Amino acid sequence: MSNEQIKVAVTGAGGRMGKEVVKMVLEDEALQLVAAIDPSAGPLDAGALVGAGVTGVTVSSTLAEALDAVQADVLVDFTVPQAAYSNTRTAIEYGVRPVIGTTGFTPEQIAELDELCQKQGIGALIAPNFSIGAILMMKFAAEAAKYMPHVEIIEYHGDQKLDAPSGTSIKTAELISETRKELRQGNPKEEETIEGARGGYYNGFRIHSVRLPGVFAQQEVIFGGHGQTLKIRHDSYERAGYMPGVNLAVKKVMTYSGLIYGFEHVMD
Repeated sequence: MSNEQIKVAVTGAGGRMGKEVVKMVLEDEALQLVAAIDPSAGPLDAGALVGAGVTGVTVSSTLAEALDAVQADVLVDFTVPQAAYSNTRTAIEYGVRPVIGTTGFTPEQIAELDELCQKQGIGALIAPNFSIGAILMMKFAAEAAKYMPHVEIIEYHGDQKLDAPSGTSIKTAELISETRKELRQGNPKEEETIEGARGGYYNGFRIHSVRLPGVFAQQEVIFGGHGQTLKIRHDSYERAGYMPGVNLAVKKVMTYSGLIYGFEHVMD
């Protein structure tokens, strides 16, 4: 990678996560904000979104409009599942490397986008979670599952989160399943008297989603054994906690070709 600044476009720039990304890019001399996209923010300077000075970057209403006007290296997307797939395809078609924090991609979509990246010779990253602490939680859980295969996941988010279970809990479950043989837990004769009381079923264990106002993002992975339990928990308190991971991802995606799913694969 050269010493030139990495040119970054941000979709969802007027959203809560998007504003944090804009702020992070503006504060890092190795990065240059070249585009900000938000259909509802209006044609204002991107600096106004985060209380910064004039950046010279006017917020665009569509991604194609922005990428037609500037040469970007990386697109950072924290939007919604309905838009993220289209945004990712558009970025790749323009030769721009996507760094996607939005969840909801299917395995088929991931495979398709990987193939497109390979053809373009560019990298991409889709990560359910950019928190370094959350990635460590996943790694520790996968290691613990080798020795304590009876496990359940409880994830907590605010009541406005659209998807359940969270992308982080699904990624945790996938990593656990790589080290743990499928084991159907609980009493084989158990019966739910209220549908869904035992949570979502994944590879023999359960994932429970809590949605309440006042909650930001927490997850605990609970392991049970004879006479003991082990709990691995991670708590996020504010969106700024994800930015060191996003910053690293923007720089790493410049160094490889193809799509990587999961931030743990690019952590130093």
